[in-house]
Amino acid sequence: MYTQKYHTQDISQATFLVTGGAGFIGSNIVEYLLTHGAGKVRVLDNFSTGSMENIEPWLARPEFSLIEGDIRDLDTCRRAVDGVDYVLHQAALGSVPRSINDPITSNEVNVSGFLNMLVAARDGGVKRMVYAASSSTYGDHPGLPKVEDKIGNPLSPYAVTKYVNELYAQVFSRVYDFHTIGLRYFNVFGPRQNPRGPYAAVIPLFIQSALNQQAPFINGDGATSRDFTFVENAVQANIKACFAPDIALHEVVNVAVGDVTTLNQLWKYICDITGIDLQPNYREERKGDVRHSLANVSKAQQLMGYQPAVTIQAGLQTTVEWYKQSSYLKVTP
Repeated sequence: MYTQKYHTQDISQATFLVTGGAGFIGSNIVEYLLTHGAGKVRVLDNFSTGSMENIEPWLARPEFSLIEGDIRDLDTCRRAVDGVDYVLHQAALGSVPRSINDPITSNEVNVSGFLNMLVAARDGGVKRMVYAASSSTYGDHPGLPKVEDKIGNPLSPYAVTKYVNELYAQVFSRVYDFHTIGLRYFNVFGPRQNPRGPYAAVIPLFIQSALNQQAPFINGDGATSRDFTFVENAVQANIKACFAPDIALHEVVNVAVGDVTTLNQLWKYICDITGIDLQPNYREERKGDVRHSLANVSKAQQLMGYQPAVTIQAGLQTTVEWYKQSSYLKVTP
């Protein structure tokens, strides 16, 4: 998938650590790095949400290595960053509902684990750490599109954890001169996103419903809107953040397309791609969900040269075709 190159630097001598590299976004970053000749790519994952299936194609590659471990253990983090030039920190427990049901574990992984990685990367001489932030940080701020310096109150424990990540990263920049870049992801989707389990994201669930010719459930009236972002755009942002020359302090940037799609529109797009015509089932809205989300991506464009390369329609087409060939979806004959 990653024929387009998003860096100009020679990475053949560089070592990259991708935490959560067996997960959805992490494994796509790994694929990009190995496709484009990275010297060494190391993955740290505890497989709580990631899958060996996601990294199986590269297990035998000499430049690839896997550490099965947990970011909640500082010694494991130190071992993982040994000899590493760049850390791409994707490991986290996602999902607003998961954090509402179990805020303690979300905090342990997303806050304590993140702090462990910051300390290990700082002490290990890592050149730059790029980490997955979240659009949930905007909380109840009503402004659209979302601009990085205007946030509201968090609406879920998950949102709290991701905001705390930004605060810790900012402090590490000021106090220890260790500079990191946070990428506020907006509803990333694409190949390898897991539709299984109680906290699956909306797009793989919609695609699974469509391929089974079943009507999906939509929370609320379907007018809830998101800036759905194909995973290749998120990978581009990670790679460009590693090498952006003009970032000398901690920065946070939006990673999105800058386009809005309602849940009703999303289902219509998927129906058109899969050739079905079904009306969705509506149910009550979920607690902690933001009503509307749309990003301004001009800061990422200016600081890193980020340019969203894939629209939602093109991304959905690629994603549907991938799921048709994968074992991820439960498709009934």
